[in-house]
Amino acid sequence: MNATKRRAIFERFQQANPEPRGELHYQTPFELLVAVILSAQATDKSVNAATDRLYPVANTPRAILKLGQKGLEQYIKTIGLYRTKAKNVLATCKILLDEHGGEVPRSREALQALPGVGRKTANVVLNIAFGEPTIAVDTHIFRIGNRTGIAPGKTPLDVEQKLLKFVPAQFKLHAHHWLILHGRYVCMARAPKCGQCLIREWCEFKEKTANSET
Repeated sequence: MNATKRRAIFERFQQANPEPRGELHYQTPFELLVAVILSAQATDKSVNAATDRLYPVANTPRAILKLGQKGLEQYIKTIGLYRTKAKNVLATCKILLDEHGGEVPRSREALQALPGVGRKTANVVLNIAFGEPTIAVDTHIFRIGNRTGIAPGKTPLDVEQKLLKFVPAQFKLHAHHWLILHGRYVCMARAPKCGQCLIREWCEFKEKTANSET
């Protein structure tokens, strides 16, 4: 895919949704961090259902630590892998208090040193909480990067690096949201809604569903 096509794609995304937002519920960088840790292999809907109960009771590192393992599990037990996630959240809270004054750090290195935080999670926090032009590559973005030709790669890191290289600077801040929402609701894995696709004319997917409107 050439630069002209890529620019046209992101211009179209911008026209359709100038200020995209993620679907996780949060008010602070800490709430976002916890929500993203909990969202691994889980839907945003299930995470929101849990944090909507949790955050009114405990939404700071100190308050969540006071809940303890069993207490925290009671709020998040509807989420997959909740026991491991509870351990990671509690360990993260302790590190935030011991090493960062209770605040979420703004560096990738410090974020990735937190339990349950990998590169994708760090990118989400840097982008959404702190306005960094990072691009977190999840399964949706990995699929779209390869399917459309925007940023083909064999690994999520390959796709991320190509997106950072190829996406015009003015679109990088919101690229993560545009792509993930497109993957969630239009360019799905099994039955892409090509008939509803905003970027169909530039997409290089060879197996477009000709008349799909649903």
